[in-house]
Amino acid sequence: MSPLLAIHDLSKAFGGVEAVRSVSFEVAAGEAVALIGPNGAGKTTCFNLIGGQLRPDAGGIEFRGRDIAGWPPHKVWRLGIGRTFQVAAIFPSMTVQENVQMAMVSHTGRALNLLTPLAGLEAEKADALLERVGLAAQARRACGLLAYGDLKRLELALALANDPALLLMDEPMAGVARGERAELMALIGRVVAEEGVSVLFTEHDMDVVFGHASRIVVLHRGEVVADGAPEAVRADARVREVYLGAEAGQGGQPC
Repeated sequence: MSPLLAIHDLSKAFGGVEAVRSVSFEVAAGEAVALIGPNGAGKTTCFNLIGGQLRPDAGGIEFRGRDIAGWPPHKVWRLGIGRTFQVAAIFPSMTVQENVQMAMVSHTGRALNLLTPLAGLEAEKADALLERVGLAAQARRACGLLAYGDLKRLELALALANDPALLLMDEPMAGVARGERAELMALIGRVVAEEGVSVLFTEHDMDVVFGHASRIVVLHRGEVVADGAPEAVRADARVREVYLGAEAGQGGQPC
């Protein structure tokens, strides 16, 4: 079976700095793949190349068998790739429900018609999605009033609004209190499993990575240095040297 996402020899430089150098990896249907590495390893650059925020200098990005390298973000999104960012992108003055409605009507192209009232568009679907992420009770609240953990739930709902086959999550636990991370990650895992969505995520919390990834790809200085099952990556000598630190074998945090 062909992979859902296949990255082939992907490269991107900024001036004389090679942020991503001949990176290749795959994400199969149903997989939760973690893309990890030290700061500056090229993780976010890879995400921006896949999502269309950047154009690659070389290499291919195949999604569902189509080469989407260089496609603009709106075309990538409508093809079936959702994304969350380190900082949630929302409309603070609009309600939680309205934010999800906007994402849904944008997916169908109707957001360009400013004369169409938003109230009746995709309201039931938006409420159903908010129910799945645990925000039904917050649906009529302005987004600017939400607690940070609820903003992360809303961001998940927005990323799922286009019924994606693949979800890119850039540090989903960034800013989340340690005591709330397990609950939020369990929610993400449950919802994407119910929706049948594959996940490619970056994360610095190694408990989250090793607890939820089915496979791990490790970047260092823009190159892939390891790609495999969590326990194989944990035991990899080079990974321990460049990222996980000497205590990785005992479940330690990155140095």
